[in-house]
Amino acid sequence: MTSVPLSTLTTMQVGGPARELITVTTREQLIEVAVDTWDSNEPWLILGGGSNTIVADEGFDGTVIHVATTGIERQQDISRSPNHSTIRVAAGENWDNLVAWSISEGLAGIEALSGIPGSTGAAPIQNIGAYGQELSSVLTAVEFLDRYTQEISWIPAADLALGYRDSVFKQGKEGVVLTVELSLASYGNNLSAPVAFPQLASALGVELGAQVALAEVRDTVLKLRASKGMVLDPSDPDTASSGSFFMNPIVTENFARNLPADAPRFPVQKTQQDRVLPLGADVPPLASVDAGPNLVKLSAAWLIENAGVKKGYSIPGSKAGISTKHTLAITNRGGATAAEVVGLATYVQAMVQSHFGIILYPEPNLIGVEI
Repeated sequence: MTSVPLSTLTTMQVGGPARELITVTTREQLIEVAVDTWDSNEPWLILGGGSNTIVADEGFDGTVIHVATTGIERQQDISRSPNHSTIRVAAGENWDNLVAWSISEGLAGIEALSGIPGSTGAAPIQNIGAYGQELSSVLTAVEFLDRYTQEISWIPAADLALGYRDSVFKQGKEGVVLTVELSLASYGNNLSAPVAFPQLASALGVELGAQVALAEVRDTVLKLRASKGMVLDPSDPDTASSGSFFMNPIVTENFARNLPADAPRFPVQKTQQDRVLPLGADVPPLASVDAGPNLVKLSAAWLIENAGVKKGYSIPGSKAGISTKHTLAITNRGGATAAEVVGLATYVQAMVQSHFGIILYPEPNLIGVEI
């Protein structure tokens, strides 16, 4: 194996070495290395910014392709309006750098996604979202190299099965994203898209639907995220994490009525899947779960805290802990192992299930470990 531990390439800072680690910096190199790796029939893993990946302490017995391609291209999107621009971004481009660039260009649509760590190529896989914005609202297509056909094609966003932290890539479509295409708007005077999240509106001191300066939205979002330990900071142990470790569960409205009255709940689109399970029920494949007529999204952070797992909690002897700022994040307090992270996550999952009958699903990609 290589001598470079994957812990150095992931924000959770856990994980042993790969058998082979290849860093690619151009689109052509990425294509060549991916095809050669697939032809070898060896295990493989695509790694971008490492912000959503937990790797086992034993490492990865195969080839890790570290995507470090860069580049942003802008052209007018005449198919929508003169005020829209098509942006094509290399998969390895840092996501937050892209957000900062879009604001410098006076382009709105991803400003509320400021501070999210990771690479742009990973964004559509996870369908990232925060503070009332979701990638799916601006994503138009991805350039994709297919694992099996080894063909390169542009896949329209409508064909990516985008849902809450979900996409066709998480449902089994294998390959590598080469380029991401977005359509961003220019409202003039460097204004943001309409503010769509109550907490953000309150922090900005405006009503929902108001438009404010793009830079002001970015600064406010970064402060909100930092207050929760969700902006990478080497001096803050709470940021050595994979961000939100569990997805907010989506349950039927009827089920939600059985929860305490103060449990936060938000209406969701009917196309999203119900992820609630009564105690003792078998876990069905996600694709088979009926969306149901009326769904609400719950707060995983509230469920965790009200199941008795408090901020800063650690299993005795473990160097993994719940963030001191936000119960939804599991952090590396310094020298934690992947086994300790998984052990804490399993404990949290069991506590929420026993208290509320809900199974929380982990958000990060788990490589060589299970929860």
